[in-house]
Amino acid sequence: MSLFQTASFMTAGTLMLAGLFAVLFIDNILKKVLGLSFIADGVNLMLIATGYKEGGIVPIIMEGMTKTEFAAKAAYPLPMALVLTSIVISVSTIALILGLVLKLHAKYGTLSVKEIWGE
Repeated sequence: MSLFQTASFMTAGTLMLAGLFAVLFIDNILKKVLGLSFIADGVNLMLIATGYKEGGIVPIIMEGMTKTEFAAKAAYPLPMALVLTSIVISVSTIALILGLVLKLHAKYGTLSVKEIWGE
């Protein structure tokens, strides 16, 4: 495992922990949504770091390259595809959640979870 990959895993863990802290302990709904976004970004970074290959090339067979040379040098394409799918799903989900947050703010006049639940 390279230093770059280790740093990526540590950053992904930090992002996920910061997002989890925001979701569990911060009262503002908008900050909770931002925490969910941090968790999703941390998972995406972890997947990208998993697919990293030292000295790897883009997984496209180039002219004059044998199949064994391609298999030895190509980066793993599955994590890249999973991350692209995850980004699209995250963007649409967070957009939906932000729309609901706007409706909550219009109805209650606040984004505080405690005030909305009446504690």
